[in-house]
Order: sequence, then C-alpha cells, then structure tokens
Amino acid sequence: MPASLSQWIPRLRPQHYGRKPSLVLVNGLAEQPESWYKNHRYWRRHFDVFMPNVLVYDGEAIHTRLRQKLPISVDYLVEQLYIYLTQFVQSPPYHLVASSLGGKVTVEFAVKYPELVNRVVLLCPSGMGDDERLPIVEGVRKNDMRALVESVFYKPRRHTDGELVRFYKRSFPNRRWRVGMLKAVQDTKEHSVRSKMRMVKAPTLLVSGENDRICDPVEARAAATELPSGQFLSIPRCGHAPQIEKSRLINRLVVDYLTQRKSTSRLRLALPPLRRYKTDGVATP
Repeated sequence: MPASLSQWIPRLRPQHYGRKPSLVLVNGLAEQPESWYKNHRYWRRHFDVFMPNVLVYDGEAIHTRLRQKLPISVDYLVEQLYIYLTQFVQSPPYHLVASSLGGKVTVEFAVKYPELVNRVVLLCPSGMGDDERLPIVEGVRKNDMRALVESVFYKPRRHTDGELVRFYKRSFPNRRWRVGMLKAVQDTKEHSVRSKMRMVKAPTLLVSGENDRICDPVEARAAATELPSGQFLSIPRCGHAPQIEKSRLINRLVVDYLTQRKSTSRLRLALPPLRRYKTDGVATP
C-alpha cells in the first residue's frame, strides 16, 4: 500500500459508537454561523450539537411572515424552536446555550416546556432590564459595519478583520436581509423576561461581560439572583459576545457546567482562570 495512502487510514477509522447528551445553541441577532464559529467544534467532542436556523434574515420563513403581516416575535421564535426539537431532533432533555436575544427565547422556552430542558447557559442575555442599547440597528441603517463591531466587542480591533466582517459587508447591501433583520429587532426589542426568571426550573448559569455595552451587567447579576437554581459569572475585559472574545474560556466553562454530575448552589468549576473572575454561587478553585 502506498505510504501516502496508508498514513491517512488511521484517521478514517470510525470512533466507537455512543450517544451524547443533546446541546442546542440558540443565537441572538447574529445568525447561527456568526454566533458559534469558535465554539461548536469543541462542544461536539462532548455533545450532540444542534444549531436550529430559526432566525435567518433573508430566509423564506421570515419573509413569508412579513408578507402575511405577522410579527417576528419572541413567542414565534419559541414555537419555531419547539417544532424543530420535537419534530426533527427528538432526543430530550436538552441542554440550551443561548446568546443575547437567544436568552429571551431560551427563558421563555424553559418556562413553557420545562420537561424538555436539562440545563441552561445564558451568555449576555437580553431582556433582563429596561436599559438595552441596540447599536446594530444604527449600524445596519447607516451601513456602518465598523460601528457595529465596536459596540459588541471589548477590543474591537481584534475583530474588525476576517471572515466575520466580510460576511456583514456582503449582507448589509442585501435589502431582503436588512429588512428581515430590522423587523426582527423591532418585534423583539421590547420583550422582557425578567419576570420569568423565578419560573425557570432548570439549573442555569448566567454569564455576563463586565464591559458589555448592550446589556447592562448590573441588571444581569440582579436577574441571576432570581433564578431558583441559578449561578452568575462576570468576565472582565469582555463585551457582549464572550463566546467569541473569550472563546477558550467559554468552551471549557460550558462543558464543565453541563457535565457536572450534580447541580448544587455552589458548583465547583474546574477552571483555574476563574480565580480572577467575579462569581456568585460558584466556588472557584
């Protein structure tokens, strides 16, 4: 057998069979590929990862609703997620990891369908307070991609180049994409889930960026205290997208939290970097 072929054979051998826990990623106003590109491969080592595309701005689902003059509301997104999981996944209970607007959807889903939810991680979730800034709207209206990026990240220079920025440069001139995105913002921005936090039965970890300029970290910390089985983690030098800015930490944090055998009020997170971080209800090493 040629050496060039034989050296590849071990890599092609299938892994041992075994089902993994189901992990569902719920994106915010950024669409799925742009939300989790630094995370999903790592998490697939430990979970069966599902990324439902319930919010595609130039997709037919949203524009069918627009033609029917129906809202792109949080309730609509919750039901889309329910249909996806019950019809096309069918492996409950599910771990849910959500970002920004996805936090609203996940909280409502966890309250409405508690039997389907295992554990929850909320990353800079919106809907926790009244004071939320949406620079993405002005960025899209003015076709100012740089302003949009700078509002999301603590150190925007690290994220102003590369495929992520090229994607938004391609999308901004697309009127169909722009209309779908602005309509989704308009129909979801006033939806608050603060009153629902005490009804979330699933163990929940709420993560906030200390320098988040979109969702108030103070409100996030206060909201976490209302969770019946909630814990809070504040990450310094981090903006509104910790799964991108602090991807290595978030990748390990999510695995550690979701694979702990017991859910207790003081869950030990085996992550040495957490010694520097402000935590509530979390015992650091």
